[in-house]
Amino acid sequence: MATEQKIGLHNLKAAPGSHRDRKRLGRGPGSGTGKTSGKGHKGSMARAGHGGPGGGKPGFEGGQMPLSRRIPKRGFNNARFRTFYQIVGLDDLVRVEGAEVSPETLVKAGLVRTRKGPVKLLANGEVSQAYTIRGLKVSGGAREKIVAAGGRIEE
Repeated sequence: MATEQKIGLHNLKAAPGSHRDRKRLGRGPGSGTGKTSGKGHKGSMARAGHGGPGGGKPGFEGGQMPLSRRIPKRGFNNARFRTFYQIVGLDDLVRVEGAEVSPETLVKAGLVRTRKGPVKLLANGEVSQAYTIRGLKVSGGAREKIVAAGGRIEE
């Protein structure tokens, strides 16, 4: 009976015959793929960066004015400068150890991540104990529930 070896990064290899050598293009007439490198003469399929109909340039419609340019642009888009908050619900606070809730304790509890934006506490769920909230944005509904449960919010 042969000893079975566990699969790991140290003993992985491709199945025999599954890996072909790459096609070396433009290497002389003897190679069969010299000169035009198997692309034929002219046309969109012979050009770099554009694969003809159905492939290549996204939004290209065969020379017709693309849909993205035909449709009028309206309004204001502030997405580049918008602040994206990491959202935590009140029912998630049971995962935090102790009554102290801050960005650091939320990271430790695995509810938010560092460097992914500020944290906002929303009123999803109920509060089971009196929490002290430090350094978080808190919605109006969450603020009422925390204070009603005997907790306090420190900005």
